Amino acid sequence: MSIPKQPPKAQLLLSVFSSDWEQFWPNLLKKLEARFGPADMVSEPLSFKDTTYYHREFGAPLTRRLLGFQELVDQDQLVGIKLWTHALEQEHSRSGGRRLFNLDPGLLTMERLVLATGKNFAHRIYLGAGIFADLTLVYRNRGWKTLPWTFPDYAGETLQSLLENMRQAYREKLAALQVNK
Repeated sequence: MSIPKQPPKAQLLLSVFSSDWEQFWPNLLKKLEARFGPADMVSEPLSFKDTTYYHREFGAPLTRRLLGFQELVDQDQLVGIKLWTHALEQEHSRSGGRRLFNLDPGLLTMERLVLATGKNFAHRIYLGAGIFADLTLVYRNRGWKTLPWTFPDYAGETLQSLLENMRQAYREKLAALQVNK
């Protein structure tokens, strides 16, 4: 019999991409840190060229930064985080409603990476308030494993290496929480 209990806190991560960073960076980072606490991982800009889906809205070339935050979050906060990041995107939209940047929040745990999305699909689980959980990667046998629907960039070595580093830092944060109990 399963007994419901609170799962461990998760590592909040944000994928930020745009073609026009000079319009909002580093002010955006300051807003994100005001909401989520200090970032303890901010990647260099990474080429985002696995799809042209976003070119019409954002232009090209697109680059992405992956951010991780020092403070762990309760896993049931994902809906509220996605709604807040969506509102921030809208607040900074250009004329005609085109977004200046895209914010994709997710939760990393020892077992998985889940991204929040407003788009439904067969493998996505509805969480509430128009937000779905996308199981993007699973961690097994000492590595990230892709799924049939894993986005090509998350299936690639660059992001998986960053996620591996983030997972190791997350493991250390969990251990520190146990010591401080």
